[in-house]
Amino acid sequence: QVQLVESGGGLVQTGGSLRLSCAASGGTFRRYAMGWFRQAPGKQREFVATIHWSGKMAYYADSVKGRFTISRDNAENTVALQMNSLKPEATAVYYCAASATFATRQDDYVYWGQGPQVTVSS
Repeated sequence: QVQLVESGGGLVQTGGSLRLSCAASGGTFRRYAMGWFRQAPGKQREFVATIHWSGKMAYYADSVKGRFTISRDNAENTVALQMNSLKPEATAVYYCAASATFATRQDDYVYWGQGPQVTVSS
């Protein structure tokens, strides 16, 4: 059983930056690919980014490519999402999740965090 605890959400103006962190405990962190998903008000939860267990491969949703960066530290059991040039449409609850495969589908992720709120004001 892996527990995931996110931190770093908050309010930022359009064009600003935020960094989300996710700390894992209770399992072998480096066995899992880690992903970030988000759910905006009134919308389905969607994929944002994922990183391979090795940290050597990452994949992003087209909507965030070039502005968001996912990274991980297997020694510290953490994964981060650096979000730059934020737009109002990025306003959502952001979830950290763990998967046994390097995947973008939510169904492939077995452990989920609670999700910090990110609000981007226009």
